Amino acid sequence: MQTLIDLDNSPVFAIPLRDGTASYEGVLVEGPQGWGEFGPPSDVGAPALVRWLTAATEPGTVGWPDPVRGRIPIAVTVPAVAPARARDIVVASGCRSAAVEVGTALADDVARIAAVRDALGPDGAIRCDAKGRWDVDTAVAAIGELHRAAGDLEFVVQPCPSVADGARVRGRVGVRIAADVSVLDTPVLREAADVAVVQCGPLGGARRALRVAEMTGLPCVVSSTVQTSIGLMAGLALAGALPELPYACELGGRALLAGDVVAPSRSLTVVDGFLPVAPMPPAPQPELIEQYAVTDPRRIAWWRDRVRAATAGGR
Repeated sequence: MQTLIDLDNSPVFAIPLRDGTASYEGVLVEGPQGWGEFGPPSDVGAPALVRWLTAATEPGTVGWPDPVRGRIPIAVTVPAVAPARARDIVVASGCRSAAVEVGTALADDVARIAAVRDALGPDGAIRCDAKGRWDVDTAVAAIGELHRAAGDLEFVVQPCPSVADGARVRGRVGVRIAADVSVLDTPVLREAADVAVVQCGPLGGARRALRVAEMTGLPCVVSSTVQTSIGLMAGLALAGALPELPYACELGGRALLAGDVVAPSRSLTVVDGFLPVAPMPPAPQPELIEQYAVTDPRRIAWWRDRVRAATAGGR
């Protein structure tokens, strides 16, 4: 364990996704108290990188807020796949909640939702993420069809690309609408959504995300991008510290990776639909850092530039 954070020499890694379509890349950050992970998506702009780096350094410096629960219910992520594959994903996960991607052809979406309901049984919870693919009228019609196919929907995330259109949809459907708190001011969020989606990376870490979540005054669900076990533990820390946790959290993204940077015994694996809250992330294994190390000098330089932009305040 080191006393200073050496960002210039922090390990840059890349782990393939299980489906073989791409890899997840990031930088492991060691602080005086332990490790964090810096892995913002490539479309995150320079000003927002500051918050992502703050989140990455939080566990190794100030640490996470004290938890009020020891384990977190997880919603399995179901991408836009064929119904049979969707059913298999849910059954294999062991989760009692599912977050299903929609916004493709409506007939395909309905079939996928029906397959997920079959896998979960009548008591499982289903939510949808449209990823902003609908206009207002299409969203209203689609949500009605999907709600019937599911038997019940917890909520729908981002039905339309604009906040204003999402608010219009909310006024015309009987299903809750969820929106990402990191891109909305709190007053706007309350007009546009019934549920707040909170993530540690875009909000600057578990402590800051906890404050933001409490200020919304809305029920919250904790989500995350694909991350290693080190990165995902921040979201679990946030979920563990929220005063109330009415929904299962979308923090099972480690399962989408073909590997991890921590020992198998410490890698996050959903058991009976839950993941544990830990006081701090485990350290990465040196042999796994070496196995997944990025060797392309251009990619290493690209990540070093992103880290420098973050330390410079996004300039």
